[in-house]
This record gives sequence, structure tokens and C-alpha cells, in this order.
Amino acid sequence: MLSYIMYMLFMIPLCFKKKSWWLFQNLMFIISVIYMMKVDSSCWSSLSYMFGYDYLSYGLILLSFWICVLMVLASSGILRYEFYKSYFMLMILLLLLMLYCTFCSLNVMSFYFFFEGSLLPTLFLIFGWGYQPERLQAGIYLLFYTLFASLPLLLGILYLNMKVDFLDITLLYNSNFTEIFLYLTMILAFLVKMPMFLFHLWLPKAHVEAPVSGSMILAGVLLKLGGYGLLRVYTFLMEVGTIYNLYWISISLIGGFLVSLMCMRQVDMKALIAYSSVAHMGLVIGGLMTLNSWGFYMTFVLMVAHGLCSSGLFCLANISYDRLGSRSLLINKGLLNLMPGLTLWWFLLCSCNVAAPPSLNLLGEIGLFNSMMGWMWLVMVFLALISFFSAVYTLYLYSYSQHGNYYSAMFSSVGGYCREYLLLILHWLPLNFLIMKGEFVLNWL
Repeated sequence: MLSYIMYMLFMIPLCFKKKSWWLFQNLMFIISVIYMMKVDSSCWSSLSYMFGYDYLSYGLILLSFWICVLMVLASSGILRYEFYKSYFMLMILLLLLMLYCTFCSLNVMSFYFFFEGSLLPTLFLIFGWGYQPERLQAGIYLLFYTLFASLPLLLGILYLNMKVDFLDITLLYNSNFTEIFLYLTMILAFLVKMPMFLFHLWLPKAHVEAPVSGSMILAGVLLKLGGYGLLRVYTFLMEVGTIYNLYWISISLIGGFLVSLMCMRQVDMKALIAYSSVAHMGLVIGGLMTLNSWGFYMTFVLMVAHGLCSSGLFCLANISYDRLGSRSLLINKGLLNLMPGLTLWWFLLCSCNVAAPPSLNLLGEIGLFNSMMGWMWLVMVFLALISFFSAVYTLYLYSYSQHGNYYSAMFSSVGGYCREYLLLILHWLPLNFLIMKGEFVLNWL
């Protein structure tokens, strides 16, 4: 485990070397591939110095490495305009380091510190490389929503330590706590991070104001911190969780339906994709709160699938923004005439967003539906509504942006760069080929 931390620490001086962008990107690719080859069939492996991983951590760390590589690939504008690129690479590296340590931590307290630490580089990405002046307000929203729920989490962890005298995640599997206040303090921070409906207002603001790299890491990995934390803490809050899960499932499913309706009145492409993330996370929370094995397994699958799919859609929105200078659907019309080569990628990633086969989203959503229907068949009504409106807003995004008369100020047909096609392929391939190794996700519990 420490070898990867050392690898990342030794890359920090490289950020400040002249003409090191491509070297940095290739070294990030190399660490992703090295980590990919480390898959282990045992329960907990690479245990050292309070770090270690099981399959759940492994999948999310690999997703973090992959999305961070693609962030560098997507941000060529920063290289082209020499826009503080050294500090940009440093922020990505620090964020990756924080995420790696978060997912690897075996101690709940160290997990908390790294969980909070990942907020700062994200904030600097939004403040430093965001688009409009409103990015300051978006950053403050992100900061205060997250910090509001995080102090109770710290108090909950300290209370936990007082009760059992240890904070090791691997040993807490045998514990069972029934205190309602401990339950609320331990899960609230993760629900805000996911985000659950009612706590979701920071997400669309942060996405719209963030640069493409900020949106990719927010959608790709930072929302998964909440799901990861919930999967870890529910191992010792199972009994009290079964009493109150009705409320969380109700809020998530009704919220998912309402957010799906809100998606259909968005005119900003990024805002639409951000709200669709909230709807998908509503399904994830609903499935997770059933507290059965189907729910736990498929939460993990849909988190990985959503990370790749949503990140890819943000890349597409950014490619259009680079060409037209706007993310408004009123201007991004008729892109089939303007950028015919990219229409296929819009279609492929939009179809993944509605869980069309053979994407990993399909496996995750079928499993979560199975989990929630087994818990109570009445939720079928909301599941049907969410599925239907998910297809509606994705079709709205695709048909509005690709068809119709294109904006009169645009005269020529422009293709994508090879870099952009590579970026989209690296999102789409793992999303559709991982479904062939579905047995991996059933090993981590």
C-alpha cells in the first residue's frame, strides 16, 4: 500500500518541472495499470500501517486512479493557455492521494481525516479553474453542506472509541450498536456527500461552476465516498438501521422522482447531467438502505458504473462548450450537423445513462430494483416512474442537442481531436466490458 503513496509523493516535484504535462499523464496511466494488476482473491490484502483493501476499496481506488488520469487528459485547455498548470497537476495529485488514503484506511479516525481532506483540493479546483464568478458561492455551498454534517460524524467516532476502545474497521464487524444518536451522527455526513434528496443543493451548483476536471472527479469519485462510508458503517449499525430504513428509502425514491422531473426543465447541459446524478444516487441510497446482500453488492456496481458514465457525459458537455462557448441547450442544437463524429459518443453514453445493455448500469439497476422489490413491492410505483423519467430526460438531452437547426453563428463542421475520442473510449470501454466480470462484485462482503 505504501508503495503507491510513495509513488504519488515523488510525483509532486514533477508538477513544477517545465514541459512535464505528458510525462505526468503517462506516469498516472502507469500507476493505474500497475494497480489494476494487483487484484487479489483474499478478503483483506496488502495490510500495512493501518492501510489495506478488500474488493470494495479496490474497485473504488481503481476508479479514482482512472478518473484522475482522464481528468488530466480532458484538461488540455489548461496546458494550451498555460493556466497555472503546475498547481493544477498538484491539486489532482493531492486529491488522488487523499482519495487513495480514504479508501485504504482501516482505522475509522484516519478515514475521517482523509474523507474531510479530499474536500480542500476539490474546493481549490472549483475556485481556481472554475468558469463564472458564482464559483465562489458554489464552493461555499459545497464547504458548508459538507462541514455541517461532518462535525457530528467526528463526535460519533469519538463516542464509538469510548464505547469499544478501538476504531479498527475490520474488528467493528462483530459490534452492534442500537443508539439512535450514534446512528444519525454516523450516517448523516455520508448522506450529504452522496447526496440524498433534501441535502443535494450543493451538487448542481458545484458542477455548473466547476471546470471539466472538477465535474469529473465530483461525479466520478467524490459522490462515491458517501456510499463507501455507508457500506462500512452499516456493518455495526445493522439492527438500528432496519428500524429507520423506511424513512430513508421513502425520501430517496420520492426525491429521485422529483429530481427526474426537475431534469426535464434544465437548459444548461451540465446542470441536467448533475441533477441526473442526484436521481441515480437516490436509487443507490434506496437499494443500500434495504440492508440486504443484493442491495450492498449492487450499490457498489452502480457507484462504479455511474462514476464512469457521468464523468463521460461531463466530458461531452465540455467538448461542446469548447466549440460553441456555451452550455445552453438553446445554442447547443443540431450538433449532428456541426460535429457528426461526436454524435455516436453522445448516443453511446446517453444509452448507458438509461441503463441500456450491455452497460454496467444495467447490472446495478436490475440488482437494486430486485433488492427494493424484495423489501416492499409497493416501491415498484416509484421505481417505474424513476426509470421512465430517466429515459425521458436523457432522450431530451440527446435529441435537443443533436437534432434541429444548428445555431446560426456556426458555419462549419468540426470534428473532435484524437485526444477527445481517446478520452471518451476510455470512459465507455470499462463501462461496457466490466459487466463480463460481474462475479468480482460478489466477493467483497
